[in-house]
Amino acid sequence: MLTESTAVVRGRPLRYLDPGGPGRPVLALHGHFGRARAFAGLAVALAPRYRVIALEQRGHGRSADPVADAGDFGRAAYVADAADFVGVLRLGPVPVVGHSVGGLTAFQLAAWRPELVSALVVEEGGAENRRPRVAHPVLDVGDWPRRAPTLAGLRSLVEARGIPDAGYFLESAVERADGWGFLFDPDAMMASQRAAVGDWWADWLGSTCPALLVHGAASTVLPTPLATEMVDRRPGSVLRTFPGCGHWVHDDDPAGFARAVRAFLDALPAADPTG
Repeated sequence: MLTESTAVVRGRPLRYLDPGGPGRPVLALHGHFGRARAFAGLAVALAPRYRVIALEQRGHGRSADPVADAGDFGRAAYVADAADFVGVLRLGPVPVVGHSVGGLTAFQLAAWRPELVSALVVEEGGAENRRPRVAHPVLDVGDWPRRAPTLAGLRSLVEARGIPDAGYFLESAVERADGWGFLFDPDAMMASQRAAVGDWWADWLGSTCPALLVHGAASTVLPTPLATEMVDRRPGSVLRTFPGCGHWVHDDDPAGFARAVRAFLDALPAADPTG
């Protein structure tokens, strides 16, 4: 059973999901606009051998706090949060799974704080996130609705802005006194996305732990040539491509994604019990 808890990370509360138990800890980091529960299916699939602990990051879900966030959505803030979270929970060197920008945070954590990361699973997180390599590195949500009378109405307003299926974003939708809206602030998400635009090759190549790069062949966020180049240039990394899947492989093929992650984790050296 997944339990939602709160950890005080760098002086502010962040929510996280934790199945508990004696399994080997694995840290999971969601993507932009996401929630910790994006990894609920993976946590169930990998239990009891692995204990997937999913952090709800600053600006997202129940961790969103306009006062505490103070407009800081730079890369250093996300990485520092993840590092402190590992320390607060005393996870020791731990495999880190990250989707999209969560994958960027994961491999930056491995590069900046290698003592905290024993392995990487990067799902659709690129070493380069800028034009022309990536056609649309930022999803413009600046004019997204703050409120709608109903959940269906909120979906319609979002999909009217060119989103084919708003289901992923509606995971962060809640009903308040003045209608339905998102837990995340669109302006904050714009700032966070812009901070993730750039050339991150030095960080991707800056660690030596084993790494699995998960790629959806139909993704428009991580082009296949970039995914191939990432594993070609980084020793100790392997590529697993999912035909027919897009940017959200863990949603498009949850069973296949879980099998790939489990196989990768099973091949790692046993965890150090003194870590």
